[in-house]
Amino acid sequence: MEGRISTWTLLCFLVSGVGALTVDIPKTEYEYARGDNITLPCTFQSKLAKPKLVIVSWSVQDKQDSVVPETLILSYYSTGTTDIKQRYEGRVSADVDIATGKGNLKLSSITLADNKKFECRVQIPGDDEGKPADTTRLVVLVAPSTPICKIQGNAEYGQNINLTCVSEEGSPPPTYKWESRDVRMMPHLKDPRTTEKGGILSLYNISKDTSGYYTCTSRNKIRSATCNITLSVMPPSMNVGATAGIIGAVVAGLIILIIIIYCCCCRKKNKEEEYAMGVREEEFRDKEPAGNGESRYADGQENKQSDHDEAPVDRRDRYEERSERDYDDRRSDYNDRRSDYDDRRKDYDDRRSDYDDRRSDYDDRRSDYNDRRSDYDDRRSDYNDRRSEYSDRRDRHERYDDDRRYDDDRRRDRRYDDDDRYDEPYDDKPPVPANKPARRDYDD
Repeated sequence: MEGRISTWTLLCFLVSGVGALTVDIPKTEYEYARGDNITLPCTFQSKLAKPKLVIVSWSVQDKQDSVVPETLILSYYSTGTTDIKQRYEGRVSADVDIATGKGNLKLSSITLADNKKFECRVQIPGDDEGKPADTTRLVVLVAPSTPICKIQGNAEYGQNINLTCVSEEGSPPPTYKWESRDVRMMPHLKDPRTTEKGGILSLYNISKDTSGYYTCTSRNKIRSATCNITLSVMPPSMNVGATAGIIGAVVAGLIILIIIIYCCCCRKKNKEEEYAMGVREEEFRDKEPAGNGESRYADGQENKQSDHDEAPVDRRDRYEERSERDYDDRRSDYNDRRSDYDDRRKDYDDRRSDYDDRRSDYDDRRSDYNDRRSDYDDRRSDYNDRRSEYSDRRDRHERYDDDRRYDDDRRRDRRYDDDDRYDEPYDDKPPVPANKPARRDYDD
């Protein structure tokens, strides 16, 4: 008995000597969905049976590989005091039981910002050897949001383009996969040059066969989401700048051509006006009488001495004669135009008369039409009268038939009465018809 007691005492002594402070978190990683209320467990053991003071603290490391010290969340003192940092007030609380060695951390409505590494540390004066702290990682699960599909590059023959697929949310980060079908909804034959990495599908030297429907699937542990995009590969188009330059050059050429044509027309018109003015000036000079000492002939012609010797009275007579001749010519021209006007007026009167004749012919035909219509109405009235007369005769004929049937019935009744009279017994010979000849007795 003493041996057993001494052995137990020795074992307790060894355990108490070896068993320093130990802090433990069961798992190295915990996964919860966003918005859940969770509890991160933490247990501790001390070599002291009843320590006077125990401090349980939780802290978080913002970045995984950061050398910055952890950020303290809360500290619990065995005296019953809990110190919570202002950043986490209202969201965290401590669930501590010194007797059982429990020092849990409660978090409510977790978000992606809580997707970090947490540490549980226990401090007991007089027991600071062993494992005073342990860590774990909190993974906040978020379903991937609907990905956004885009085309990077020009979808033209011979070009290289990228199809991108990105989900703005997702924890853990989602994986992406592209699938494609042609315009006949048949799977595309995979081009060995095509690459896919991180939601980016790279297509090289695209052609008409590259056109089709492309689907990207974003997936993580919770669920998946998809997006679709239609790729239409078109022939290469002209550059917009080059097209604008060509159009501008054509418009400028047209403007210059219009200006040249306008200048040529104006120049031609000016020449015609100058020529007309010169002709009129020459005619005026020919008609203008020569002054004293001046010649009425052009340069290079022989001047006549007799013109200088003529008296002023003769020149005045010639001027009056020429004026009278010009007036007669203008008068004749006016009379000719008046005669032409009279001829056209006469032609107009003839056409008006022709119109009146046709109008009269139209009125005659209209009157003839009215007469024929009146005749038609008369014949229709006559037809209605004859129809009425026919109906009257038919009624009389029916009454005649009724009377005739009545007479036949009476005659038939009379004949039946005569037959009954013949059937009665009689002593005498039957009466001889009045129209039968008397029997001749040849014996007499």
